[in-house]
Amino acid sequence: MKMMFGRPGSKSGMLLRIGQCLCAAASVAFMVSAERFSDYTAFCYLIASMGLQLLWSFGLACLDLYALKIKKDLQNAVLVSLFVVGDWVTATLSLAAACSSAGIVVLYARDLDFCNNPKMHLPCGRFEYSIAMAFVTWFFIAISSHVMLWLLASA
Repeated sequence: MKMMFGRPGSKSGMLLRIGQCLCAAASVAFMVSAERFSDYTAFCYLIASMGLQLLWSFGLACLDLYALKIKKDLQNAVLVSLFVVGDWVTATLSLAAACSSAGIVVLYARDLDFCNNPKMHLPCGRFEYSIAMAFVTWFFIAISSHVMLWLLASA
């Protein structure tokens, strides 16, 4: 298998996974800190998706750290195919959650003008920050899933 940026068991792979963890945690933190986020299903879906992404990325970051510590190569076809499936599943869920949440915020902020209505009192800024972090998380996932797919194809 090729030596690529973000491959499993490398410093760049570990940094990519840590970036995914931090962005997913930030997305969850922004959303949970917003009042009444649980009133909207799309935001709950975003929390669940980012939580799954946080667990998946944290587990793989720990695996990368362990592999670096014992100097073990994690590039075998079975392990990389597991990483490909996991990355593609979490990437699909993360993008769907970010897009659906963004659609709700656009509807409420721009179309219905709920964010400027004092009766509604929606913290749209926190929703937007959470969604932005979810898209950044997805960008990191897209990079790692692309790398994993190329590693699997080169095996």
